[in-house]
Amino acid sequence: MSNQPGEYYTDERWQNWIDRLREEEIDPEEEDSARLLLNLQDDTAIAVAKILTDYDDGDLDEEAALEELTDIREVVLAEVSFDDEEKAMLIDGVQTSLVCVFHAAEEFVVGGPAEEGTVEEYIQAAADAEREEEIDAALGYCVQAGTRIIDGDELDISIADDLEFGLVAEWINGLDSLQTAMQDPEVIDEEEDESD
Repeated sequence: MSNQPGEYYTDERWQNWIDRLREEEIDPEEEDSARLLLNLQDDTAIAVAKILTDYDDGDLDEEAALEELTDIREVVLAEVSFDDEEKAMLIDGVQTSLVCVFHAAEEFVVGGPAEEGTVEEYIQAAADAEREEEIDAALGYCVQAGTRIIDGDELDISIADDLEFGLVAEWINGLDSLQTAMQDPEVIDEEEDESD
């Protein structure tokens, strides 16, 4: 096995993104700022997708895959302190989106994809649960949707247009990054190799 510590993602890599956020003027309405935040989120989702792919291919066993996911989660979801309140809120939004990505990946490794229901049905159930303020249930449904996406089901991101802004909308945003990463991790690999 060729897995070196930090092969999938490192604290240094996350800190580089955070440093870029600190240095740049961030306006989420502006395309460059929005892209920076999305790239930061996608970069984490790609690392998760690589772990899932290696797990699926038998390069990682269940325990190793869960360990790798835990390592990344601890780096990415650690509290980040910004003097700038708006940047703090934006990074919090990215972290919130990624919470569901980690849960879905772990659930997939431990239990495989959810067996019943479509991605859309799970998201609808999540939105209903959020309206009832049943946040744990809402996350659970989004995680189930995530396991279906990892298994190859399609998330139609336009479904998010009908959601009220809230946790479910943020979690779906994270799942959209995960879907992109699962479908296309190779292309980013090549670009990464050049920039690492």
